[in-house]
Amino acid sequence: MPVVIENYGYFMKKALALAETALAAGEFPVGCVMVHQDRIVATGTRKGTVADARNEIDHAEMVALRGLVESRQALDHREITIFCTMEPCLMCYAALILAGVGTIVFAYEDVMGGGTGCDLSRLKPLYKNSTIEVVPHLMRKESLKIFQTYFSSSANRYWRGSLLAEYTLAQ
Repeated sequence: MPVVIENYGYFMKKALALAETALAAGEFPVGCVMVHQDRIVATGTRKGTVADARNEIDHAEMVALRGLVESRQALDHREITIFCTMEPCLMCYAALILAGVGTIVFAYEDVMGGGTGCDLSRLKPLYKNSTIEVVPHLMRKESLKIFQTYFSSSANRYWRGSLLAEYTLAQ
């Protein structure tokens, strides 16, 4: 049973709270929540972006996926909906497809590295045959504010001066 659409706002608020926690820790403010049958089964925040760190593996979605795997819950992954404060990058999008996640709901578009616009029909069968659904821009304004706060702080250097930073701060 998939997540009830009326609950999308509730779960996105949980992801936004995780993004606020990451922001308070000086991390790139991405939070995500994985939901199965209206129950949170895993969460993640971005790791490894403080100071000059360039950890490009521990994205919020990857942290949540790792948590889901480690929990050893017997779930139908097609019934999982993931709520992210930012559009998943190509790496995370591919991992979510491979994990069999049914739906991705994101708040803020990643104009620099978002992967959900990838034309899956042009890829190999493993990806081409995916039935993943993407729901963009849920609570975009709330997520945008968090990213504007991040990019406005001189203490945060991750992606400073990038297309994403400029796009975010120009809004």
